[in-house]
Amino acid sequence: MGFEGENEKGRAKLNKYALVCAIVASLISIIFGYDTGVMSGANIFIKEDLKLRDTQIEVLAGILNICALVGSAFAGRTSDIIGRRYTIMVASLIFLAGAILMGYSPNFAILITGRCIAGVGVGFALMIAPVYSAEISSSEHRGLLSSLPELCISLGILLGYVSNYVFSKLPLTIGWRMMLGIAGIPSIVLAFGVLKMPESPRWLALQGRLKEAKEVLLVVSDTKEDAESRFRDLKLAAGVEENCEEDIVTPSKGAASGAGVWKELLIRPTPTVRRIILAAWGIHFFQHLTGIEAVVLYSPRIFKKAGVVNKQKLLLATVGVGLTKTICILFATFFLDRFGRRRLMLISVTGAVAALTVLGFSLTMADHSKTPLFWALCLSIISTYTYVAFFSFGLGPVTWVYTSEIFPLRLRAQGASIGVAINRAMNATISMTFISIYEAITIGGAFFMFAGFGTVAGIFFYFCLPETKGKALEEIEMLFTPGSSRAPHRTEEATV
Repeated sequence: MGFEGENEKGRAKLNKYALVCAIVASLISIIFGYDTGVMSGANIFIKEDLKLRDTQIEVLAGILNICALVGSAFAGRTSDIIGRRYTIMVASLIFLAGAILMGYSPNFAILITGRCIAGVGVGFALMIAPVYSAEISSSEHRGLLSSLPELCISLGILLGYVSNYVFSKLPLTIGWRMMLGIAGIPSIVLAFGVLKMPESPRWLALQGRLKEAKEVLLVVSDTKEDAESRFRDLKLAAGVEENCEEDIVTPSKGAASGAGVWKELLIRPTPTVRRIILAAWGIHFFQHLTGIEAVVLYSPRIFKKAGVVNKQKLLLATVGVGLTKTICILFATFFLDRFGRRRLMLISVTGAVAALTVLGFSLTMADHSKTPLFWALCLSIISTYTYVAFFSFGLGPVTWVYTSEIFPLRLRAQGASIGVAINRAMNATISMTFISIYEAITIGGAFFMFAGFGTVAGIFFYFCLPETKGKALEEIEMLFTPGSSRAPHRTEEATV
């Protein structure tokens, strides 16, 4: 463990222990990603086996996110009470219960019940993984470590697509149950792996456990000086005097359990907190309005509308979506700390809008043609992959990195949990209405609509998101302080 020192250019090397901890914490996101991706293909076989209607398939796809609202509502306060580490364990056990029920599923009612339980786990996972990763990271590598949960979601989605293709060769009644039930295996592994992880030093500081917080910082920081600097910032954020030398102090009233946070967030926020709320919750609101859930969950239907009719080829084309998503998020993971959050986000939304416009056009031409159009089919597939690529190196990972780092320490867990609730609500809205929308305004029209939403999102990002690259978590609050020279409209662009 220990410190990795400095490289020849003076930039601190990545602390390997912090990296391993962030990877383990992010594994919970693989399970969520798998549950999302596998349903895109599994619903084809579920519909056939259980004789379901399209509206039931929409409910099955979206109920995961509705129930995630319940999980996110409890996740923030839970992590403030029992800690970040044990909250990850709770999420993995919830996922395990959901996977067992879905894999058993003799009927639609039990399948929905299992999906709902897994959804509660999603609410916990989406909040806690990026928060934990951000809180053990140094400012120089926070973008990398905090984006690992999104990378793992993408990897899980890809594994779900591959699972669709592999298990589709089994008998109908067995194949889709294997697709859903196998997610229980990584849940068990993660539940035990979490026990080897350290607790978040920022949570320990809030509990007044200063000695333990410092011990963790010494093994997850890039240098000893960095650990000392982070420890001083932590004491300040936790309301402890800088010259305090005690190992354990009594935390301020309500700080240890997060009491009073809802009032500060929702009833009487300061001007600075209002700006943070606008940025954090706004970015979650707009993320899914660009239509990513429609592509991830319904890509087989999109490719079928474009002209691919063979079931195996549909699933194979869908694997390409997952592969593109994973590769591009991997790119973003390594470049977030170099290019900056704001720049990647603006490039991402611009490219996504352009790709959505082309996809809408090609699907409209294919939909209105009486004969198959090979060029429209190719253009639809290319624009789908292009859209996923642009989304995945900006809108996907930056959303979670940004919202895990901009809230002050005392508000972080519960502020992030509300962001997750908004994210899941928008996700559920798109996933549960997409079929109805494209039947009402055509599938091409649906993607033109998403392009319009993406344009509005780009305007919001430009005016409301200051750059946070390279800033310590305890310094970022100043970026949103009215009158600050680093307020959102005057933020300097990150340099490469």
